[in-house]
Amino acid sequence: MDVNQTKQEHLLALKVMRLTKPTLFTNLPVTCEDRDLPGDLFSQLMREDPSTIKGAETFMLGEMLTLPQNFGNIFLGETFSSYISVHNDSSQVVKDILVKADLQTSSQRLNLSASNSTVAELKPECCIDDVIHHEVKEIGTHILVCAVSYTTQFGEKLYFRKFFKFQVLKPLDVKTKFYNAESDLSSVTDEVFLEAQIQNITTAPMFMEKVSLEPSMMYNVTELNTVLSGEHGESTFGMMSYLQPMDTRQYLYCLKPKPEFAEKAGVIKGVTVIGKLDIVWKTNLGEKGRLQTSQLQRMAPGYGDIRLSLERIPDTVNLEEPFDIVCKITNCSERTMDLVLEMCNTQSIHWCGISGRQLGKLSPGGFLSLPLTVFSSVQGLQVAPHPQHTHTHTHTDHTPPLRHLTSAARLSSYVPERLRSETHRHVPEEDVRIRRHRTSMRGVSVHQQRALDFLNVWILD
Repeated sequence: MDVNQTKQEHLLALKVMRLTKPTLFTNLPVTCEDRDLPGDLFSQLMREDPSTIKGAETFMLGEMLTLPQNFGNIFLGETFSSYISVHNDSSQVVKDILVKADLQTSSQRLNLSASNSTVAELKPECCIDDVIHHEVKEIGTHILVCAVSYTTQFGEKLYFRKFFKFQVLKPLDVKTKFYNAESDLSSVTDEVFLEAQIQNITTAPMFMEKVSLEPSMMYNVTELNTVLSGEHGESTFGMMSYLQPMDTRQYLYCLKPKPEFAEKAGVIKGVTVIGKLDIVWKTNLGEKGRLQTSQLQRMAPGYGDIRLSLERIPDTVNLEEPFDIVCKITNCSERTMDLVLEMCNTQSIHWCGISGRQLGKLSPGGFLSLPLTVFSSVQGLQVAPHPQHTHTHTHTDHTPPLRHLTSAARLSSYVPERLRSETHRHVPEEDVRIRRHRTSMRGVSVHQQRALDFLNVWILD
């Protein structure tokens, strides 16, 4: 701690000390074999040492506590405590004493004084004591400004200040990653997985008391950091949740949109606020620290004007036997759409129904359920290439093939989960066509992804 002292002699003396928890006394035991020259000398000295534990003299930690020998380090999220004492070193009675303590940071100035009232008088060899506390919320240089004003017995008003400068360090390195996952069949919007990597960048171990995610108003959160063992869950990090210096720990959370937001198409799009992490830890002798991150944001995946999702499909079906699926078409745009359905067959997948039929108008934010019937005519591992589409600029789109697996009696089915809009040459520019963009679904293997690759929806404004 750096101190700037005034050169003028004053009747009062100001002392400022940081309050910290003591540490256990440590020693370095020195031992030797009984047959060595010192014999039992080292063991006898350790038994006579008052700082050692009786019966465990070779243990490095002792029974005594030691006070800190220096200012030490202050980390973000910890509580800075300081003891301020104003002592009357003179033989005079001092009147109207006012002690004020402010903390100057890079962005603000905070008043830490418990009371701003003046003390009527201070007799010789008496003192005024005060303890201040402040939860550190900024890193960088901090300056504790202590100001003392008083009046002498001759009516002279005097004033002096002292500055105590210290650095606030960063205790943890927090990194976050977002993973988008396709939702369950009964849901419209996707779940979000948040991975938080927390690294201890201090020089002492930490006890991680709590690491939680406070979601925003649009999401519900589920912690995935416990393993169910009987009636109670067991932490994946064990019973003693210590984080050693420079060690990193990963936490996982699953966020799911609340029903009132999930049912509204287009609400969760663009940059959305996920929530913030709340981290609580303890260090030497239970000193607590707390750190909250800023609001975490993510870019929600875009689905274009129209999104096609799956509501119901059987897990397995018989070969050459029709089966029913139910799709859900949602209008994510801000205009009314007039939909036309077109079905495209392949050598292995065949649709049952009328192609080119009108689906009707779909208002903004609205959705409709679309029942369809399909069957497979080929068994075994098949590669079903997507039909080629010709764009306005005569560009041929080669979409990666959709693979599906069938056995002698059963066929594993697939359906694309995401669609994107494309303009076609043979329709007006305002008409767009939806095609398969990606086939990925959370919790479902590749052989269980759905067979709706050749369903095309035309949008006619």
